[in-house]
Amino acid sequence: MFERLHSELKNKSKELVKGAGKGSKAVDKSRQATQKHIELLGQHTATFDSSGGNIKAADDPYILQRGVMHRLNKQVIEENNNRNDLLAVQNSFSAFEAHIIQTIQQGMSQFYQVVSKQSDLTKANYGDMVGVTQRMPPDFEWQGFVKRNNSILIDPSSPQRTVSNIGFPNQGHRSTQPLIAGSLDRKAKIMRKFDTAFYVVTPSKYLHEFKTNDDFGKAEPSPELSLFLPDCSVGAVDGLMFNVKGKDASKGSLGAKLSMAHEYGFKAHTAKDAEDWHRVVSECAGQTTAERPLSEPSSPVTGRKEGAVGEGFGREKEGYEGASAEEKERAYMVQQNAEPEAGGAGGMYADPGHVGSSAGAADGKAGYGGDTKTGY
Repeated sequence: MFERLHSELKNKSKELVKGAGKGSKAVDKSRQATQKHIELLGQHTATFDSSGGNIKAADDPYILQRGVMHRLNKQVIEENNNRNDLLAVQNSFSAFEAHIIQTIQQGMSQFYQVVSKQSDLTKANYGDMVGVTQRMPPDFEWQGFVKRNNSILIDPSSPQRTVSNIGFPNQGHRSTQPLIAGSLDRKAKIMRKFDTAFYVVTPSKYLHEFKTNDDFGKAEPSPELSLFLPDCSVGAVDGLMFNVKGKDASKGSLGAKLSMAHEYGFKAHTAKDAEDWHRVVSECAGQTTAERPLSEPSSPVTGRKEGAVGEGFGREKEGYEGASAEEKERAYMVQQNAEPEAGGAGGMYADPGHVGSSAGAADGKAGYGGDTKTGY
């Protein structure tokens, strides 16, 4: 019986060394990762103050702080898991200590039965030993161990750690506070629909796009789109919409050099939100224009050439359906440049391959040569 108890003690000792040691290593590793990112945040917040905010998108203190929060959350999870493991070990040792006491009690009872035939004195002595042992409560040894090692054991009644109660250097630095943040709709490049995302303008003059505003998700909060506003141009507000033209800097400096500038269309939820966003973006932008977001193209000479356009204008208008905003703008500019050159021979919306004969121009027909019914 006692040999079996001795084997159980050895196994319990191995279990304590392996289980507690593994959890402690995971906690130390997560703490090192958090500390490293906090030091990185400190370096770039100092750089922000000395360089006037001219830093890379990946080194934006706002993003670094979100990375710190992400790693800090993982660290707290590891610490709480380790704490729960240690509590489970403590509770199991409490039961194991009771098992040890009960095993000793059973052994002493058996020993008493063996020596019961000895002399009365010996029997009385062993009876006293058994009586003392039987009066010992099952948690006697455990309670004594807790009192002796109260400073190193975890108090089960103490609350778990939370990220909201933790502070770190440069938390809340002015370079990490957004100038404006919220949800906007952005028009997709290929599909003519608006997708909603979380946007923020940082003191580093970057316009970042994120999928969500959650710092504690599984994935690290990295921007899907980053526009360095001093290198961008901003158009005027048209209702709820405004455009920003620039290069995506979220792929690094090399990716920004190789990428082409695009015009991004944004739409706010209310007119006031649109004005607020446009004001902040314009203050950070390198250039502002009076251009408004492009709508469906319409003929600028419809009023004075309506009778001569006929069916040809209907076909020309249908040709713009499904085109992107950039394609519409290019077509509109080509038409405006072509109108002074073509004069009465082709008009603004004439297809270069279907201008018609010079006889149509001589007759002063508007926009299309040849047959005035078809326009071609």
